[in-house]
Amino acid sequence: MKPLLTPALAPYVLISPFLLLFLVFGLFPIVFSFVLMFHMWDPVQGLGSMKFVGLENVIFAIEDPLVWTSLSNTLWMAFVSGMPQHLVAIPLAYLINEKMGRWRNAAMGAYFLPYITSTVAIAIMFSTLFSTDYGMVNAVLAEMAQWPWLGAVMPEKNIDWLGSPEAIKPVVSAVVFWRYLGFNVILYVGAMQAIPRDLYEAARMDGAKNWQQFLYITLPQLKPMMFFGVTLTVIGGLQLFEEPFILTGGKGGPEYAGMTTAMYMYRTAFDFNDFGLASAISWMLFAIILVMTLITNKAFKSKEGQA
Repeated sequence: MKPLLTPALAPYVLISPFLLLFLVFGLFPIVFSFVLMFHMWDPVQGLGSMKFVGLENVIFAIEDPLVWTSLSNTLWMAFVSGMPQHLVAIPLAYLINEKMGRWRNAAMGAYFLPYITSTVAIAIMFSTLFSTDYGMVNAVLAEMAQWPWLGAVMPEKNIDWLGSPEAIKPVVSAVVFWRYLGFNVILYVGAMQAIPRDLYEAARMDGAKNWQQFLYITLPQLKPMMFFGVTLTVIGGLQLFEEPFILTGGKGGPEYAGMTTAMYMYRTAFDFNDFGLASAISWMLFAIILVMTLITNKAFKSKEGQA
């Protein structure tokens, strides 16, 4: 009996489920979003209501002040939350890898826990911590204001963390930093475990101290993982959505101070029903992410060339 699948055809049949899912849920949305960027469309009326408008959506997005406000907020929060993640994660990973011993896995699990915790649960917890009247943060600041040497620099009244344009971005940045720090710690601990121990043994025989081993052995060996981690941080920071969306109730906070580009794109599509403009904003954001990723790549390659 002739087999249903020949050896030449079998691989394509086996990968066909993945290809079908990728075409439907991966490639088609990307292509449709690109086409939609040049159209005005009311989804309630179906595909027949699509009207070609050329570059009107792109031009409107470029001239929209809220796009630039949201982009400014996004860049601010991406930098303030992203840069400290790596500045703290690298030395913390070194301490966990070198000093924790048998407790290393437990410490890694504890730091990784916020990353896998529900965003809604995290936002509720931080909303409680930063509550104006009953939050622990304001309670600690009020207690510290009683100290003679700190009273002059402490606020005189409770800070409205989630209702103040000046405070909302630092709060969101703190939540993002706290959530993703553990992820970067895991990356760097894994990279450190791959560094040959012979390098450290040779350095100790030459009289190198711990800080010299960290500076001249660990950091240079971490450059590939640093590039990977920083690239993920740049991409994730520019796509920031969940944390500010939940903390600000989906509206962007007072004076849109907590509105990110991804949030504004979402609101344009689902609140204002302008999917063409939302698609234009999404492709603008894609272009910015691409440029920032290329800059990151160039920066790390130049450092490797100098080294």
